[in-house]
Amino acid sequence: VAGYQYHSPDAFIGPNDINSYYVDGVSITRGSPCQHVWTLANGFMNSYDINPQFLCPCSTGSSQTVPSFVGSHYFCESGNQAINWTNIFYTSDPLWDGQGCGSLESPCCNAPGIPWFHRDYGSNTTTDYIELRVCANYIDEDSPVSYYEIYVK
Repeated sequence: VAGYQYHSPDAFIGPNDINSYYVDGVSITRGSPCQHVWTLANGFMNSYDINPQFLCPCSTGSSQTVPSFVGSHYFCESGNQAINWTNIFYTSDPLWDGQGCGSLESPCCNAPGIPWFHRDYGSNTTTDYIELRVCANYIDEDSPVSYYEIYVK
């Protein structure tokens, strides 16, 4: 999944509910009721910690927590390399590719497998639908997706 940052998304600030906008970013789920597959979160900034509660939870100095239903099945990155934020579309640093990471964000960008995520459900077979949702908890925040591929084996 390739995406970008618009304005000031704040990763996992939304409600702790898989059926809601629990993330500023992309939620990938399966089945009904929803079961979490992977989350691609969009944090506030990648190199300045003026608001640690809005940084990716994997960022140095972050005070954010990951919802229990997400666990370790997520990537988080920010496209904002500045020391402030503005009402713009940040195109110079695509999200969730593990590249262009600021000083605070380096733990996030060293995640195993990035930019590819992988879930193994063992020998279980299923006919579940896969749902990809772009979520935001405020109208002035967005994480538009430019490209995605989902492979199922």
